[in-house]
Amino acid sequence: MSHSDAESAENPERPGPRIRYGEFLSAVRVKQRPVSYNQVYAEAPRRDKDNAPKLRLIDLHRLLTPYVSVRFLEQARAVVPLALFLALFQIVALRSSLIEGDEIAFGMLAVMLGLMFFMDGVKYGLMPFSENIGFKLPSRTPTSVVLAFAFLLGGIATFAEPAIGALRAAGAGLDPARTPWLHLLLTRYPDRLVFAVGAGVGAAVVLGMLRFIFAWRMKTLVIAVLLPCLAASIYAGLDPRLAPILGLAWDCGAITTGPVTVPLVLALGIGVSAAAGRRDNPLSGFGIVTLASLFPAMAVILVASGLVADVPDPSALPALVSAGDTLAWWDMTPLAELLASLRSIAPLILLLWLAQRYVLGEKLAHRQIVIYGVVVAVLGMTLFNLGLTVGLIPLGEQAGNIIPSAFHGINGAKPLYPYIFGVCLTLLFAAAIGYGATAAEPALNAMGVTVENLTDGAFPRRLLIRSVAVGVAAGTALGVAKIIFQWPMLPLLLGAYTLALVCTVLSLEEYVSLAWDSAGVTTGPVTVPLVLALGIGLSRAVGAAEGFGILAMASAGPIISVLAVGLWIRRRRSRET
Repeated sequence: MSHSDAESAENPERPGPRIRYGEFLSAVRVKQRPVSYNQVYAEAPRRDKDNAPKLRLIDLHRLLTPYVSVRFLEQARAVVPLALFLALFQIVALRSSLIEGDEIAFGMLAVMLGLMFFMDGVKYGLMPFSENIGFKLPSRTPTSVVLAFAFLLGGIATFAEPAIGALRAAGAGLDPARTPWLHLLLTRYPDRLVFAVGAGVGAAVVLGMLRFIFAWRMKTLVIAVLLPCLAASIYAGLDPRLAPILGLAWDCGAITTGPVTVPLVLALGIGVSAAAGRRDNPLSGFGIVTLASLFPAMAVILVASGLVADVPDPSALPALVSAGDTLAWWDMTPLAELLASLRSIAPLILLLWLAQRYVLGEKLAHRQIVIYGVVVAVLGMTLFNLGLTVGLIPLGEQAGNIIPSAFHGINGAKPLYPYIFGVCLTLLFAAAIGYGATAAEPALNAMGVTVENLTDGAFPRRLLIRSVAVGVAAGTALGVAKIIFQWPMLPLLLGAYTLALVCTVLSLEEYVSLAWDSAGVTTGPVTVPLVLALGIGLSRAVGAAEGFGILAMASAGPIISVLAVGLWIRRRRSRET
C-alpha cells in the first residue's frame, strides 16, 4: 500500500489519488470484447418449466411491499386524518357514537385501495396515450383537429373523474316541494347535468389550447371568462326558480379538476405549447385548471335555464316508475360499481386509442403495460365507488345530521351548547376540515415545489401550502355558515369573486395563473363527496332548502388568499429594492 493510500485509509474524509476521466475509460476498456445478446441467449442453458425457479411468498413480499406501501401511504395520509377527525369530533364534541362504524371503516379502506389502484392505472394506462398524443398531434394535424380532440378529451375525461359519481347521490335528500327544478335536475335528468359539466370542461380545454397557441395573457383570459360567469350567476340568482341551482353550478366547477382531467389535459397542453414554440415557458402548464373550474358553472346554469323553460311545472310530471324494493341484478353491489367504472373509463380509453391508431397512425407500444394500467384503473374506480357508497357518503351525512345538535335542538332534544358557542364550534370544525384536507393534498405539495423553483424561492412551498389551506378553511366555514343561516348564494359569490377580480387586476401575471389554478388543486376525489354529503346532511338537519355551495366557497377562498400573499411579496420586494 502506498503512502497516499495509507493516509486515505486512516482518514476517510481525505480523497485518494485522482486520475483523469479519459485515463479511467482507457483502463476499463482493456481486454473488452463486445458480445451480441443473441449469442449469449443461444449459449445460455435451457430451463424447462418444471425446473424453473419459483417465487416464494417471502420473495413476493419483498418485491411488492416497497412498491405498494408508498402508494397506499400516500392515499392514507389524505384519507385517514380527515376520517379520524370527523369521527373524533362526533364522539368527543357532539357526544354521539358512530353509526355502522365497521362498514364505514371498510368503506374508507376501499377508498384508499381504490385510489391507489386507480392512480397507478392512470399512470400506466392513460398517461402514455395522452403524453404521446399531446407531443405529436399538434405537429402532425391541423389546429382544428387538435381543438376538436381537446374538446372531446376534456369532456370524456370528466366522466371518468372518481368524484363525479357523487353528483348522482346528492339529490336523494332534497325536498322537491322547496327546490323543484334542482331536485328534477339531480334525480330525473342527472345525465343533462353530467353532460353540461363535460361540455363546460371541453370548452375550457379548447380555450386553454388557444391560449397556448396565441400566447394570450392569463390575467386577460380570467377576466374575460369570469365576467360572463358572474353575469349568468346574477341572472340565475334573481330568478327564484334558478336560485337554488346556483350553489350546485359553482360546486360542479370544483368537481371537474381531479386526478384524471388535470394530468391528461396538461399533457396535451404542454405538447401544444411546445409545438407553438413556447417549450421554455415556465408557466405553460398553468391556466387550464382555472378555466376548467369556471366553464362548468356557466354550462350548468344554461342547462338549468333550458330545463325551466322545458318544464314550467315539475309537479305536473308523472312520478318516476319504481320497480319496488327489488333491484335489478345490474344495480346490485358490487356489479353496479363495476359497470359504472366501465362506463366512465371505456369511452376515454377508446378516444385515446382511436386518436393514436387512426389520427397519428401509430400502433400501441408496450401493449401489456397499457392493458395492465386499464385493468387496474377499472378495478381502482370500482373499489372507490364501493367505498363512496359504504364509507364516505354515510360518514359525511352522519356528520352533517349530528353537527347541528351543537347549537340546534334535534328531535325535541336540547342543544349541547349555547347557540353562539355551538355555531362558532361548528364553523371552527368546518375550517379545520378545509385546512387539514388541503394541507394533506399531494397535488398541492407538488405544485408548491414547482412554484418555489419558478419564483427562485420568493414564494416558498410552505408559504403556498399555508396560504391555500387558510383560503380553503375560510371558504369552507363560509359555505357552512351559508347553510346554517340559509343565506342566498348570489351575494356570497359576488362578494368573493369581486374581491378576487380586484386582486387579479392588481397582481402580476404569474401569480394570477398560480392563484386561480390552486383553487382546482384543493378539491380532490375524497374531499368532494365528503363535503357534498356533509352539506346535504347539514341542510336537512337545520331545515335549509339545499346544501350546496361549500365547495364553491372553498374554491374562491384560496384564489383570494394566494393573490393577497402575492401582492404582499411584491410589496416587500419593492421595499427591499
